[in-house]
Amino acid sequence: MKYFLDSAKLDEIKVAYEQYGFDGVTTNPKHIMNSGKSFQACLQDIAAYVADKPSFPVSVEINPHLNDATQMVKMAQTISKISTNFVIKIPTNQQGIIAARKLEQQGIRTNLTLVFSPAQAIMAGKVGAKYVSPFVGWKEDYGDDGLQYVQDIMNIYRQYHFDTKVIVAAIRTAKQLETAAIFGADIVTCALSVYEASFNNPYTDLGLETFQNAWDNTKTD
Repeated sequence: MKYFLDSAKLDEIKVAYEQYGFDGVTTNPKHIMNSGKSFQACLQDIAAYVADKPSFPVSVEINPHLNDATQMVKMAQTISKISTNFVIKIPTNQQGIIAARKLEQQGIRTNLTLVFSPAQAIMAGKVGAKYVSPFVGWKEDYGDDGLQYVQDIMNIYRQYHFDTKVIVAAIRTAKQLETAAIFGADIVTCALSVYEASFNNPYTDLGLETFQNAWDNTKTD
């Protein structure tokens, strides 16, 4: 399973890649806003950093106000010219699916995002999107099971041999990350803080303290 960072902050992207060896990045309009930069400046900075990392994909979302496939395709084409690393995030709705199909036919990789049902994910596979992004945390915020439908998507994709890779998105806890892996997700994406929390465990701290005390009290020659 691959780890993608969900962020548009260049300092976090550098930590994820250089310290932890992460496999890619996903961004969205909220992440770009939080970077404190303009849309163009943020993309240019990220593009410059990943220019020598051809196997490090970066998902970039089109203007969410666009509601016509032709407009979506046009903006996607413009964004994709900035960097060969860029994958275009398209909302999973009727116009988005039409746009994603056209873009994939043109050789522009897409990530069909904001997926909240297996039925939506089926279309992503059928149109040949590079990635599909079911959201976990958002569903659980409103009392839905945010992970069961991920398992359903994985079963459907295996049954029909879809090439589309599943990115389990909006992960907020180490448990969600773990469960996505158990279900066989291709990729998970979440904030750096969530990943770093998953690296730690209080039992590890307890064991380390025990061994430190033993080390300090061992007789020396």
